[in-house]
Formats: sequence, structure tokens, C-alpha cells
Amino acid sequence: MTLESFRQLALSFPEAIESSHMNHPDFRVRNKIFATIRPEEGLGMVKLTPAQQKQFAKSEPTVFEPVPGGWGKGGATYIRLKSAKKESVRKALDAAWRNTAPQSLVRDHDA
Repeated sequence: MTLESFRQLALSFPEAIESSHMNHPDFRVRNKIFATIRPEEGLGMVKLTPAQQKQFAKSEPTVFEPVPGGWGKGGATYIRLKSAKKESVRKALDAAWRNTAPQSLVRDHDA
């Protein structure tokens, strides 16, 4: 998975836009961040629930890992892009987008 592929997947969700936060690109839905990329480190980050994070990290421990510290305990999860497959990243981004988007937008997307 490349940085550009991650970017394209993140922007494929309804109302997703690219912005910038703490000197690196982020992806937002209605001005709330659901994912970021750290280009210099080859990492993506998705905002999952702690239960989702545990599931992704258990299923692919070489790809998904909690962000160190408090953010990680809250569900922020790194994705090692070089090791990641497109379908796994798509599923993680979908979960992060659904966790962040207003429920009315999620319902419209599912309809």
C-alpha cells in the first residue's frame, strides 16, 4: 500500500476531504479527523474504537498497532502501509469513517 493509495481510499468516502494537522495530511468528514498519514514514517493512522483496534491488531499484527500513549488507548491505530493490503486498509478506513461521520450521513451512505 502506498501513501497515494491510502489517500485515494480515504477520499473515496462521502464528504471526505484532505486537510493538515500537526504538519502532516489528515482526512476529515464534516471537519472531524478520521485518518491521517505520516509520510516520512510510511504510516497511516485511523481512529478506531478500542475493540476495533484490538480486532485489527490481532488479525494482522504486522500491519496494525496502537499509537503509543493515550491516543492509542482511545483507539488511534497505526497502519504500516508497506505491509498492508488494500482490502485491510479499506476496512479500517471504513470503520474510522463510520466512527467519525454523523449517523445521518452513515445511514445515507448505507441506503
